[in-house]
Amino acid sequence: MGKTLAEKILSLKSGSDASAGDIVVSMVDLAFVQDTTGPLTVREFWDNGFTKLANPLRTALFLDHAAPSPQRQLSTDHILLRKFARDTGALIFDVGEGVCHQLVAEKLARPGDVIVGADSHTVTAGGLCAFATGMGSSDIAVAFALGKTWFRVPETIKVVVSGRFKHGLYAKDLILHLIGLIGADGATYKALEFSGNVVNNMTVVERLTIANMAVEAGAKVGLFPSDRQTLEYLCSVGREADYQPLAADVDAVYERVIEIDATALEPTISKPHTVDNTATARELKGTKLDQVFIGTCTGGRLDDLAVAAAIFKNRKRHPQTRLIVTPASQKIYLEAIRLGYIEILVQAGANIMPPGCGACLGVHQGVLGDGEVCLSTANRNFKGRMGNPEGFIYLASAATAAASAIKGEISDPREVM
Repeated sequence: MGKTLAEKILSLKSGSDASAGDIVVSMVDLAFVQDTTGPLTVREFWDNGFTKLANPLRTALFLDHAAPSPQRQLSTDHILLRKFARDTGALIFDVGEGVCHQLVAEKLARPGDVIVGADSHTVTAGGLCAFATGMGSSDIAVAFALGKTWFRVPETIKVVVSGRFKHGLYAKDLILHLIGLIGADGATYKALEFSGNVVNNMTVVERLTIANMAVEAGAKVGLFPSDRQTLEYLCSVGREADYQPLAADVDAVYERVIEIDATALEPTISKPHTVDNTATARELKGTKLDQVFIGTCTGGRLDDLAVAAAIFKNRKRHPQTRLIVTPASQKIYLEAIRLGYIEILVQAGANIMPPGCGACLGVHQGVLGDGEVCLSTANRNFKGRMGNPEGFIYLASAATAAASAIKGEISDPREVM
């Protein structure tokens, strides 16, 4: 019997014939933390008597969530993580280098890897065909020390995307549509495996956006095949040697198959306060906005900034709508400067933040006031997510965000593109 991508990767890494429902002990190719989960991981590591990392060069610490630090305690946590890296030889990515998930994609993730991180959006690396998933800080401490962990092999839901994206439609619209379709618990502890002609032609940048939000449907992982698009991306970041082709078997067995016609999609938005509370931009047209946020590991890549810049060219944000832009990594920031995107965005009235998570988690750089409404390219809109339980967060693509910032209200991007 053939294997799904999840079964195939866990079979390879556990040295067993892994099938859905099995418990396996798998080698870990990369384990990482960020600055809100890392301090607990480090303390658990020491408290459990561990002294050495299993693989220092495949252990990473990222200072991205509170970067630059807005508080004394968070600054002290940064000191702790920097010291841990010095003492153990772990990799550290300091303030301003970017969001952990983007840096993992650019520098570390490889097709066929098993990646665990103390952050739920570790699933992003599934866009590069890695079995990547979030875990608690204690579990990551053990993975740091032993270089392995256990999994229950997930059943797989196959998502077949056919047709084509029409003008003004993007990967973010697809994943929001899917989450709205199956619900926030529609794929709990399942693997979402993406295929179809639209997926075959999708860039890895688009795939990363979709994989990132698989967890918003409860999925353990979101997986894409390793193919010519994967090779092209790895070549673009100077890591072509990390490429290997990897795909599900043609006779793999799936728990369920979901078919989506991309041609029928419309610009899609998640309404407060859950990601699966979706509607079209057309249906929400006219919703007033106090703030628009373009950035994060879901909407701060170069392609997102390019789309936003094209919409903003020779235009200004609405005078009553703040605009915050946060590139996902330093590499993206520099390239966006070189290509002129940042200049266009600044001229449009944007505040440019340093690469990192920025306003997404509500620590700083864009905390909402009571009753304020924000349209964000981030991945979550739970009550209090952007620092204020009295705020209201809508989620959308960079195109929808940019078009809405110009009008000061939720708008269909096709009206201005």
